[in-house]
Amino acid sequence: MDNDVAAGNSTSTLGHLALGLTLLAFGLGGTGVIDNVAAADAAGLATWVGGVALFLVGMLALRAGDKGEGTAFAALGAFWFTWGTAAGGGASADAVGVFMLLWALLALTLTMAASGSGLFGQGVYGLLFVALLLLGIGALADNGGLGKAGGWVAAVAGLVAWYGATAAVAGWPMAFRRTAGTSAPAAG
Repeated sequence: MDNDVAAGNSTSTLGHLALGLTLLAFGLGGTGVIDNVAAADAAGLATWVGGVALFLVGMLALRAGDKGEGTAFAALGAFWFTWGTAAGGGASADAVGVFMLLWALLALTLTMAASGSGLFGQGVYGLLFVALLLLGIGALADNGGLGKAGGWVAAVAGLVAWYGATAAVAGWPMAFRRTAGTSAPAAG
């Protein structure tokens, strides 16, 4: 197998697909780029794909002994299920802001825990952290611009997670490596 292609295990691939699709739908809804589509319109997808499916994938990963991805997917499944079932429920902007900031702490933990996994491991969680931070601050400050920026970052995180999972299934390159004599990363 080519060292630049990560084969990915089935729980990792399925988890990143579920996370990617959920983040992409949530993020695009939050940007306002599509008429009459808001982040709350992703509630069904967030509940069942991002919530239930991701939580189950996390449990399977934990059962297989993968503490990192098991913890990440189970915790993110809990986040998406909670958000999906509460979306549109009339919570105050302050409550939404605090909710997003608390879950941003989880994303920060996942980012730090994935320090050795490279762009596709750490990158998705880092982008999720930034998105939740922007969304939380935007909700607390009643700043729609920060909310839209958070939506864009979430959409990018979704694309990165989706690409990572698709690359694992399709055998596409997923690593960035340094070429001899340069310090700039080159796509593998």
